Amino acid sequence: MGNQLGSAGLLLVNTLVNIYLFLMMLRFLLQASRADYYNPISQSVVKITQPAVRPFQGFLSPMGPFDLATLASALLIKAVSIVVILQIAGFGMPPIAGTAIASVAALANAILKIYFFALIAMIILSWVAPNASHPGALLIMQLVEPIMAPVRKVIPPLGMIDLSPIVVFIGISLVDSIVVGALTRAAGIPGALVGL
Repeated sequence: MGNQLGSAGLLLVNTLVNIYLFLMMLRFLLQASRADYYNPISQSVVKITQPAVRPFQGFLSPMGPFDLATLASALLIKAVSIVVILQIAGFGMPPIAGTAIASVAALANAILKIYFFALIAMIILSWVAPNASHPGALLIMQLVEPIMAPVRKVIPPLGMIDLSPIVVFIGISLVDSIVVGALTRAAGIPGALVGL
């Protein structure tokens, strides 16, 4: 019974870390897509993640639209969480290289999940409220536009039908199964510690 409670506690901690990582990668993607910084949702994401990012901002400046401080802090948080969870579970100290690879896989997984959910939200919004001015709707459009625009250049809309989201969904699925899957296997760390 105690062992099951311990496993449930570790699973809960891992889930909470992954949710925070999800928010950190959302912050990273919002900055990379140059989404409206003053949008209330953007402001909330920045406030929630700022305590973890602040220590890295002193020596890691952004590289163009990419916030390296957010990436570094997310990598460190995930790596530490993997080490702590495996130590508490009794698996001992994982290899440093495996932990680093698993952390990169976790970040990639979070980014792909954000785009997946944002695309679903964008499709639903295009059906029910195509000209919505809600801050959440605007933010979703700003977030997905950098990945949708190049696909739309190759596959333009056919009248009222836009096939570009289907192509992007296929791309997300391929990257998730091939790249993230390969990184997770290479890390040698349980997949449950990598993804949401």
